[in-house]
Amino acid sequence: MATSYRIISIGTLSRNRLWNETAAQRTAFSTTTLIRHDTTNILVDPGLPAQILSYYLDERAGIRPADIDVVFLTTFRPVHRRSLSLFDQADWLMHGPEIEAMYRNLDEIEERDQEGSEAEDIKKLVQDERSLLEHIQPADDKLASTVHLYPTPGITPGSAGLLLAFASRTVIIAGDAVVTQDYFESGRIFEQIFDVDQARESFAEIIEIADEIIPGHDNLFSTPGC
Repeated sequence: MATSYRIISIGTLSRNRLWNETAAQRTAFSTTTLIRHDTTNILVDPGLPAQILSYYLDERAGIRPADIDVVFLTTFRPVHRRSLSLFDQADWLMHGPEIEAMYRNLDEIEERDQEGSEAEDIKKLVQDERSLLEHIQPADDKLASTVHLYPTPGITPGSAGLLLAFASRTVIIAGDAVVTQDYFESGRIFEQIFDVDQARESFAEIIEIADEIIPGHDNLFSTPGC
């Protein structure tokens, strides 16, 4: 069974500190990748608004949202799932520890004392987030024979990418464990971080293993020596 991959849209950061940006300059969204394994279409991190992403799916791959079988999220951060509801017919998957961590986070938010209209807004937000989480299932260790779950804890408690194992190279869809090529070349991890030590370890492992990296907010690039 053949496996292929294609960048559907190249993500960006709202503020890139390596470009000396001190405030948000643009709307952030994640890089979105399509993996095709035999007849199965796996979409990773649908970060664009639904209408735009639908257009890009057609432009870049000649498919419609209804053709997507699986949506995989590297993290539950909103910029990685902006158009998730567009794929209501697909299976939604994420690393189990990330699902558990997000439920804990929502529990903590609910336990805080809130008053007035702010309390109602937060209550609705929590309800909406829970509704999404209830539809997301823990991903297996393999999504397909050549598509492996690749845990990258640190940026968030349970973030995870995907490792595509080809005969001649290894491709890692890294999510925010490697946020852009600039950050990779600078040996720098993302500032929005849960655990610095874990994030550094995940970053180092990706450097060691990957021949090609699809970062969380940038285009695909090859690692040195490849």
